[in-house]
Amino acid sequence: MADFFTTTAGIGVIIVAQCLAVLGFVMISLLFLVYGDRKIWAAVQMRRGPNVVGAYGLLQTVADALKYVVKEVVVPAGADKPVFMLAPLTSFVLAMMLWAVIPFNDTWVLADINVAILYVFAISSLEVYGVIMGGWASNSKYPFLGSLRSAAQMISYEVSLGLVIIGIIISTGSLNFGDIVRAQDGDFGFFNWYWLPHFPMVFLFFISALAETNRPPFDLPEAESELVAGYQVEYSSTPFLLFMAGEYIAIFLMCALMSLLFFGGWLSPIPGLPDGALWMVGKMAFFFFLFAMVKAITPRYRYDQLMRLGWKVFLPFSLVWVVFVAFAAKFDWFWGAFARWV
Repeated sequence: MADFFTTTAGIGVIIVAQCLAVLGFVMISLLFLVYGDRKIWAAVQMRRGPNVVGAYGLLQTVADALKYVVKEVVVPAGADKPVFMLAPLTSFVLAMMLWAVIPFNDTWVLADINVAILYVFAISSLEVYGVIMGGWASNSKYPFLGSLRSAAQMISYEVSLGLVIIGIIISTGSLNFGDIVRAQDGDFGFFNWYWLPHFPMVFLFFISALAETNRPPFDLPEAESELVAGYQVEYSSTPFLLFMAGEYIAIFLMCALMSLLFFGGWLSPIPGLPDGALWMVGKMAFFFFLFAMVKAITPRYRYDQLMRLGWKVFLPFSLVWVVFVAFAAKFDWFWGAFARWV
Protein backbone atom coordinates (compact mmCIF):
# COMPACT_ATOMS: atom_id res chain seq x y z
CA MET A 1 0.00 0.00 0.00
CA ALA A 2 2.87 2.38 0.82
CA ASP A 3 4.30 1.86 -2.67
CA PHE A 4 0.95 2.74 -4.23
CA PHE A 5 1.04 6.27 -2.82
CA THR A 6 4.35 6.92 -4.59
CA THR A 7 2.80 6.23 -8.00
CA THR A 8 1.00 8.80 -10.14
CA ALA A 9 -2.40 7.32 -9.24
CA GLY A 10 -1.53 7.26 -5.54
CA ILE A 11 -0.39 10.89 -5.57
CA GLY A 12 -3.65 11.77 -7.36
CA VAL A 13 -5.64 10.00 -4.61
CA ILE A 14 -3.73 11.93 -1.92
CA ILE A 15 -4.36 15.27 -3.65
CA VAL A 16 -8.08 14.53 -4.04
CA ALA A 17 -8.32 13.50 -0.37
CA GLN A 18 -6.57 16.70 0.71
CA CYS A 19 -8.90 18.81 -1.45
CA LEU A 20 -11.94 17.06 0.03
CA ALA A 21 -10.58 17.64 3.56
CA VAL A 22 -10.23 21.40 2.94
CA LEU A 23 -13.66 21.51 1.25
CA GLY A 24 -15.21 19.63 4.16
CA PHE A 25 -13.62 21.94 6.73
CA VAL A 26 -14.79 25.08 4.93
CA MET A 27 -18.34 23.83 4.32
CA ILE A 28 -18.81 22.55 7.89
CA SER A 29 -17.38 25.83 9.21
CA LEU A 30 -19.89 27.63 6.98
CA LEU A 31 -22.80 26.05 8.85
CA PHE A 32 -21.51 27.33 12.18
CA LEU A 33 -20.53 30.73 10.77
CA VAL A 34 -24.06 31.44 9.55
CA TYR A 35 -25.47 30.19 12.87
CA GLY A 36 -22.99 32.34 14.83
CA ASP A 37 -23.72 35.38 12.66
CA ARG A 38 -27.45 35.09 13.36
CA LYS A 39 -26.96 34.40 17.08
CA ILE A 40 -24.62 37.38 17.56
CA TRP A 41 -26.99 39.68 15.68
CA ALA A 42 -29.88 38.38 17.82
CA ALA A 43 -27.96 38.91 21.07
CA VAL A 44 -27.16 42.53 20.18
CA GLN A 45 -30.87 43.11 19.42
CA MET A 46 -31.87 41.31 22.67
CA ARG A 47 -33.76 38.43 21.04
CA ARG A 48 -33.21 34.66 20.86
CA GLY A 49 -32.20 34.02 17.26
CA PRO A 50 -32.27 30.42 15.91
CA ASN A 51 -33.35 28.12 18.76
CA VAL A 52 -35.82 25.53 17.39
CA VAL A 53 -34.17 23.12 14.93
CA GLY A 54 -31.69 20.95 16.83
CA ALA A 55 -30.14 21.63 20.22
CA TYR A 56 -29.94 25.43 20.72
CA GLY A 57 -30.91 25.82 17.07
CA LEU A 58 -27.59 24.36 15.82
CA LEU A 59 -29.26 22.59 12.91
CA GLN A 60 -31.15 25.67 11.71
CA THR A 61 -28.54 26.38 9.00
CA VAL A 62 -28.75 22.76 7.81
CA ALA A 63 -32.54 23.04 7.58
CA ASP A 64 -32.25 26.31 5.63
CA ALA A 65 -29.75 24.76 3.23
CA LEU A 66 -32.02 21.75 2.63
CA LYS A 67 -34.96 24.10 2.03
CA TYR A 68 -33.00 25.93 -0.68
CA VAL A 69 -31.84 22.68 -2.30
CA VAL A 70 -35.33 21.16 -2.63
CA LYS A 71 -37.07 24.34 -3.82
CA GLU A 72 -37.79 24.86 -7.51
CA VAL A 73 -35.21 26.88 -9.45
CA VAL A 74 -37.07 29.84 -10.96
CA VAL A 75 -35.41 31.52 -13.94
CA PRO A 76 -36.91 34.83 -15.20
CA ALA A 77 -38.39 34.62 -18.70
CA GLY A 78 -36.12 37.33 -20.09
CA ALA A 79 -32.92 36.08 -18.44
CA ASP A 80 -29.88 34.77 -20.28
CA LYS A 81 -30.25 31.26 -18.82
CA PRO A 82 -26.68 29.84 -19.34
CA VAL A 83 -25.02 32.94 -17.86
CA PHE A 84 -27.73 33.18 -15.17
CA MET A 85 -26.94 29.66 -13.94
CA LEU A 86 -23.17 29.99 -14.34
CA ALA A 87 -22.87 33.17 -12.23
CA PRO A 88 -23.49 31.68 -8.74
CA LEU A 89 -21.36 28.64 -9.59
CA THR A 90 -18.52 30.98 -10.59
CA SER A 91 -18.74 32.87 -7.29
CA PHE A 92 -18.73 29.66 -5.24
CA VAL A 93 -15.93 27.86 -7.12
CA LEU A 94 -13.59 30.87 -7.16
CA ALA A 95 -14.13 31.44 -3.43
CA MET A 96 -13.24 27.78 -2.73
CA MET A 97 -10.15 27.87 -4.98
CA LEU A 98 -8.56 30.50 -2.74
CA TRP A 99 -8.26 28.02 0.13
CA ALA A 100 -5.69 25.98 -1.80
CA VAL A 101 -2.85 28.25 -0.57
CA ILE A 102 -4.06 28.96 2.98
CA PRO A 103 -1.87 27.12 5.54
CA PHE A 104 -3.39 25.94 8.83
CA ASN A 105 -0.09 24.75 10.28
CA ASP A 106 3.57 24.69 9.25
CA THR A 107 3.01 22.03 6.57
CA TRP A 108 -0.80 21.88 6.44
CA VAL A 109 -1.44 23.51 3.06
CA LEU A 110 -2.64 22.15 -0.28
CA ALA A 111 -0.27 24.20 -2.45
CA ASP A 112 2.77 25.71 -0.73
CA ILE A 113 3.68 28.03 -3.60
CA ASN A 114 6.12 30.94 -3.46
CA VAL A 115 3.62 33.38 -4.99
CA ALA A 116 0.63 32.52 -2.78
CA ILE A 117 -0.35 36.18 -2.29
CA LEU A 118 -0.36 36.79 -6.05
CA TYR A 119 -2.55 33.69 -6.45
CA VAL A 120 -5.04 35.02 -3.88
CA PHE A 121 -5.25 38.40 -5.60
CA ALA A 122 -5.56 36.87 -9.06
CA ILE A 123 -8.46 34.60 -8.05
CA SER A 124 -10.22 37.16 -5.83
CA SER A 125 -10.09 39.68 -8.68
CA LEU A 126 -12.07 37.22 -10.80
CA GLU A 127 -14.81 36.85 -8.17
CA VAL A 128 -16.39 40.11 -9.28
CA TYR A 129 -17.28 38.43 -12.60
CA GLY A 130 -19.77 36.14 -10.85
CA VAL A 131 -21.57 39.17 -9.45
CA ILE A 132 -21.54 41.05 -12.76
CA MET A 133 -22.75 37.98 -14.64
CA GLY A 134 -25.61 37.51 -12.18
CA GLY A 135 -26.74 41.11 -12.46
CA TRP A 136 -26.45 41.26 -16.24
CA ALA A 137 -28.06 37.89 -16.97
CA SER A 138 -31.11 38.67 -14.77
CA ASN A 139 -32.27 41.22 -17.39
CA SER A 140 -33.60 43.54 -14.67
CA LYS A 141 -32.47 47.01 -13.64
CA TYR A 142 -32.16 46.38 -9.89
CA PRO A 143 -29.81 43.37 -10.15
CA PHE A 144 -27.81 45.19 -12.83
CA LEU A 145 -27.38 48.31 -10.67
CA GLY A 146 -26.41 46.10 -7.72
CA SER A 147 -23.79 44.23 -9.76
CA LEU A 148 -22.26 47.51 -11.01
CA ARG A 149 -22.07 48.81 -7.46
CA SER A 150 -20.44 45.60 -6.30
CA ALA A 151 -17.89 45.67 -9.13
CA ALA A 152 -16.88 49.27 -8.36
CA GLN A 153 -16.73 48.54 -4.63
CA MET A 154 -14.64 45.36 -4.91
CA ILE A 155 -12.17 46.92 -7.34
CA SER A 156 -11.82 50.07 -5.19
CA TYR A 157 -11.04 48.25 -1.96
CA GLU A 158 -8.81 45.62 -3.56
CA VAL A 159 -6.37 48.46 -4.24
CA SER A 160 -6.15 49.28 -0.53
CA LEU A 161 -5.88 45.60 0.44
CA GLY A 162 -3.06 45.12 -2.06
CA LEU A 163 -1.07 48.09 -0.76
CA VAL A 164 -1.48 46.93 2.84
CA ILE A 165 -0.16 43.49 1.91
CA ILE A 166 2.77 45.06 0.01
CA GLY A 167 3.95 46.44 3.36
CA ILE A 168 3.87 42.93 4.82
CA ILE A 169 5.75 41.58 1.78
CA ILE A 170 8.46 44.24 2.18
CA SER A 171 8.89 43.30 5.84
CA THR A 172 9.04 39.57 5.10
CA GLY A 173 10.80 39.48 1.73
CA SER A 174 8.47 36.71 0.53
CA LEU A 175 5.04 36.16 -1.05
CA ASN A 176 4.60 32.82 0.71
CA PHE A 177 2.15 32.69 3.63
CA GLY A 178 4.30 30.18 5.51
CA ASP A 179 7.31 32.54 5.32
CA ILE A 180 5.14 35.43 6.53
CA VAL A 181 4.04 33.46 9.59
CA ARG A 182 7.55 32.19 10.33
CA ALA A 183 8.86 35.77 10.14
CA GLN A 184 6.53 36.60 13.05
CA ASP A 185 7.93 33.84 15.26
CA GLY A 186 10.07 35.00 18.18
CA ASP A 187 10.71 34.99 21.92
CA PHE A 188 8.00 37.54 22.72
CA GLY A 189 5.01 35.64 21.30
CA PHE A 190 2.09 38.01 20.70
CA PHE A 191 4.41 41.05 20.53
CA ASN A 192 6.48 39.55 17.72
CA TRP A 193 3.53 39.53 15.33
CA TYR A 194 3.06 42.07 12.57
CA TRP A 195 0.07 43.76 14.23
CA LEU A 196 2.51 45.83 16.29
CA PRO A 197 4.82 47.32 13.60
CA HIS A 198 1.96 47.51 11.07
CA PHE A 199 -0.59 48.64 13.65
CA PRO A 200 -2.51 51.26 11.58
CA MET A 201 -2.83 48.81 8.69
CA VAL A 202 -4.70 46.27 10.84
CA PHE A 203 -7.72 48.58 10.98
CA LEU A 204 -7.41 49.60 7.34
CA PHE A 205 -7.23 45.94 6.27
CA PHE A 206 -10.22 45.00 8.42
CA ILE A 207 -12.40 47.82 7.07
CA SER A 208 -11.30 47.11 3.49
CA ALA A 209 -12.15 43.43 4.02
CA LEU A 210 -15.67 44.42 5.08
CA ALA A 211 -16.09 46.45 1.89
CA GLU A 212 -14.45 43.78 -0.29
CA THR A 213 -16.92 41.12 0.90
CA ASN A 214 -20.00 43.41 0.79
CA ARG A 215 -20.52 43.15 4.55
CA PRO A 216 -22.40 45.79 6.56
CA PRO A 217 -21.96 48.72 6.84
CA PHE A 218 -20.73 48.44 3.24
CA ASP A 219 -23.44 46.12 1.85
CA LEU A 220 -24.48 48.70 -0.76
CA PRO A 221 -24.85 46.14 -3.61
CA GLU A 222 -27.58 44.46 -1.53
CA ALA A 223 -29.22 47.55 0.00
CA GLU A 224 -32.87 46.52 0.33
CA SER A 225 -34.06 50.14 0.68
CA GLU A 226 -32.61 50.98 -2.73
CA LEU A 227 -32.11 47.80 -4.77
CA VAL A 228 -34.48 45.25 -3.13
CA ALA A 229 -31.66 42.67 -2.76
CA GLY A 230 -29.06 43.77 -5.27
CA TYR A 231 -27.63 41.36 -7.82
CA GLN A 232 -29.40 38.41 -6.10
CA VAL A 233 -32.96 39.71 -6.61
CA GLU A 234 -33.97 37.21 -9.30
CA TYR A 235 -32.23 34.20 -7.74
CA SER A 236 -33.89 31.44 -5.74
CA SER A 237 -33.23 27.91 -4.55
CA THR A 238 -29.73 26.43 -5.07
CA PRO A 239 -28.29 29.29 -7.19
CA PHE A 240 -29.10 31.74 -4.39
CA LEU A 241 -27.56 29.31 -1.88
CA LEU A 242 -24.34 29.20 -3.95
CA PHE A 243 -24.14 33.01 -3.98
CA MET A 244 -24.56 33.18 -0.22
CA ALA A 245 -22.09 30.34 0.39
CA GLY A 246 -19.52 32.07 -1.82
CA GLU A 247 -19.98 35.29 0.14
CA TYR A 248 -19.48 33.62 3.53
CA ILE A 249 -16.49 31.63 2.25
CA ALA A 250 -14.89 34.90 1.10
CA ILE A 251 -15.55 36.43 4.54
CA PHE A 252 -13.95 33.42 6.27
CA LEU A 253 -10.98 33.75 3.91
CA MET A 254 -10.51 37.38 4.98
CA CYS A 255 -10.47 36.17 8.59
CA ALA A 256 -7.73 33.69 7.62
CA LEU A 257 -5.72 36.41 5.86
CA MET A 258 -5.89 38.67 8.92
CA SER A 259 -4.67 35.79 11.08
CA LEU A 260 -1.77 34.99 8.73
CA LEU A 261 -0.66 38.52 7.87
CA PHE A 262 -0.93 40.29 11.23
CA PHE A 263 -1.56 37.79 14.04
CA GLY A 264 0.90 34.96 13.59
CA GLY A 265 -1.29 32.35 11.90
CA TRP A 266 -0.76 29.07 13.76
CA LEU A 267 1.76 30.56 16.21
CA SER A 268 0.98 30.56 19.92
CA PRO A 269 0.52 34.03 21.50
CA ILE A 270 2.30 32.90 24.67
CA PRO A 271 5.94 31.69 24.50
CA GLY A 272 6.20 28.11 25.69
CA LEU A 273 2.75 26.99 24.57
CA PRO A 274 2.82 24.73 21.49
CA ASP A 275 1.90 26.17 18.11
CA GLY A 276 -0.76 24.47 16.03
CA ALA A 277 -3.79 24.59 13.77
CA LEU A 278 -6.13 25.23 16.72
CA TRP A 279 -4.58 28.68 17.18
CA MET A 280 -5.20 29.43 13.51
CA VAL A 281 -8.84 28.32 13.63
CA GLY A 282 -9.39 30.18 16.91
CA LYS A 283 -8.06 33.43 15.47
CA MET A 284 -10.24 33.04 12.38
CA ALA A 285 -13.29 32.51 14.60
CA PHE A 286 -12.44 35.62 16.61
CA PHE A 287 -12.17 37.79 13.50
CA PHE A 288 -15.48 36.43 12.23
CA PHE A 289 -16.98 37.46 15.57
CA LEU A 290 -15.72 41.00 14.88
CA PHE A 291 -17.27 40.86 11.39
CA ALA A 292 -20.60 39.84 12.94
CA MET A 293 -20.44 42.56 15.60
CA VAL A 294 -19.80 45.26 13.01
CA LYS A 295 -22.83 44.02 11.09
CA ALA A 296 -24.98 44.27 14.21
CA ILE A 297 -23.96 47.69 15.54
CA THR A 298 -23.11 49.97 12.59
CA PRO A 299 -25.48 51.83 10.24
CA ARG A 300 -25.11 51.50 6.48
CA TYR A 301 -22.94 54.00 4.58
CA ARG A 302 -24.17 55.93 1.57
CA TYR A 303 -22.54 54.83 -1.68
CA ASP A 304 -20.73 58.15 -2.25
CA GLN A 305 -19.32 57.94 1.29
CA LEU A 306 -18.06 54.44 0.60
CA MET A 307 -16.26 55.48 -2.59
CA ARG A 308 -14.80 58.58 -1.00
CA LEU A 309 -13.45 56.57 1.93
CA GLY A 310 -11.75 54.11 -0.42
CA TRP A 311 -10.19 56.52 -2.91
CA LYS A 312 -9.58 59.67 -0.84
CA VAL A 313 -8.65 58.20 2.55
CA PHE A 314 -7.51 54.57 2.33
CA LEU A 315 -5.60 54.80 -0.95
CA PRO A 316 -3.36 57.80 -0.01
CA PHE A 317 -2.84 56.48 3.52
CA SER A 318 -1.81 53.00 2.33
CA LEU A 319 0.51 54.50 -0.32
CA VAL A 320 2.27 56.61 2.32
CA TRP A 321 2.54 53.55 4.55
CA VAL A 322 4.19 51.47 1.82
CA VAL A 323 6.83 54.20 1.33
CA PHE A 324 7.38 54.41 5.10
CA VAL A 325 7.78 50.62 5.44
CA ALA A 326 10.20 50.57 2.50
CA PHE A 327 12.43 53.17 4.17
CA ALA A 328 12.11 51.52 7.59
CA ALA A 329 13.14 48.15 6.13
CA LYS A 330 15.97 49.59 4.03
CA PHE A 331 17.57 51.60 6.85
CA ASP A 332 16.71 49.13 9.63
CA TRP A 333 14.62 51.50 11.74
CA PHE A 334 12.86 50.41 14.95
CA TRP A 335 15.35 47.64 15.74
CA GLY A 336 14.58 45.67 12.57
CA ALA A 337 10.83 45.31 13.23
CA PHE A 338 10.11 46.14 9.58
CA ALA A 339 12.89 44.01 8.05
CA ARG A 340 12.41 40.40 9.17
CA TRP A 341 14.23 39.12 6.07
CA VAL A 342 17.61 40.47 7.24
